[in-house]
Amino acid sequence: MVRLSGTGVMGVGLLMLVTVSGVLFGCPSYHVYSQEQAGRAALAEAQSSRQIAVLEARAKLESAKMLADAEVVRAEGAARANRILQDSLGGPEGYLRYLQIQAVDQKEASLIYVPTEGGLPLLESSRLAPRPSGGE
Repeated sequence: MVRLSGTGVMGVGLLMLVTVSGVLFGCPSYHVYSQEQAGRAALAEAQSSRQIAVLEARAKLESAKMLADAEVVRAEGAARANRILQDSLGGPEGYLRYLQIQAVDQKEASLIYVPTEGGLPLLESSRLAPRPSGGE
């Protein structure tokens, strides 16, 4: 076992006093430092989140503008095609007749009503009604 002299005991006591005072002084300072760092980290995270939200909003805005531009181009092309088709069929009446014929061609119906000159369809409802039996 090692024996300490008076100077050694005083040195150990002084070392313990410095250690205890360092802990007592250092803990609150470290707590303040750690809170400051946590605040900085939270601020940086909030700024980063805000920048990400702004960038996402800009991307959505650009996407919406491009989709709108594409729709305008598509509509202009469709209008030009309709004008060409209408002019080649003799005006709006010929174009509407063409659309009517296209619609009739796409139907798989056994009975089709076609408008007459007056715009009224010919009705053949009596053709579909059940016929009375001859025994009455």
